Amino acid sequence: MNIKELPIDERPRERLMEQGAAALSPAELLAILIGSGNTEETAVQLCQRLLADCDGSLKTLSRLSLNDLTKRYKGLGPAKAVSILAACELGKRRMMEAAEEKRYVQSSVDIYQIMHPRMRDLAHEESYALYLRADNSLEGPPFLVSKGGITSTQVDTRLVLREALIRQAPTLALVHNHPSGSRQPSLDDDRLTETLQRACKVMNLKFLDHVIVTDGDYYSYKEEGKI
Repeated sequence: MNIKELPIDERPRERLMEQGAAALSPAELLAILIGSGNTEETAVQLCQRLLADCDGSLKTLSRLSLNDLTKRYKGLGPAKAVSILAACELGKRRMMEAAEEKRYVQSSVDIYQIMHPRMRDLAHEESYALYLRADNSLEGPPFLVSKGGITSTQVDTRLVLREALIRQAPTLALVHNHPSGSRQPSLDDDRLTETLQRACKVMNLKFLDHVIVTDGDYYSYKEEGKI
């Protein structure tokens, strides 16, 4: 059934125009994107089932692949699935943009708040370096140092230091995520922190912190007294 076949007061587009986007449920907002359902379900019903399979979580939805959507759900072809994934990515980028408007880093919490929107939905590990000016304002966007697997990623210390010299930034911090949800550092994390701290000292750079990000929590080497 097409959305146009629904009663006017049940059509998501019309409701959005009359009441505003905030009045619509997540399923209705998704239904606007896909436009139609299948022979058994309206677009809204299809999206309600999709969200129910994600336990109502938009975060879980954003982690689905194109293949997950098109193979599991009748009525979701590549074009509709791409629309859903594009909307999820726009939401993520909006949060990243808002977080990065915070231009000054005064604490480990600031680092977490800047990086959490970027890392919260990752199913693999990524490492970023943040570079700061003398007044602790950000010198450009976070720098992607490495991208790895589910449990680890390799960081080249030389790459981190090289970017600091290019940006002429006197201070840097390292950030990586743990997709497992555990905030506790590994032995490899400890070794990397020690190596980078020594290298920064040699280069006369301030190593501010190494922060491990999970979805809802973080671990700070500085707060734990290890830097």
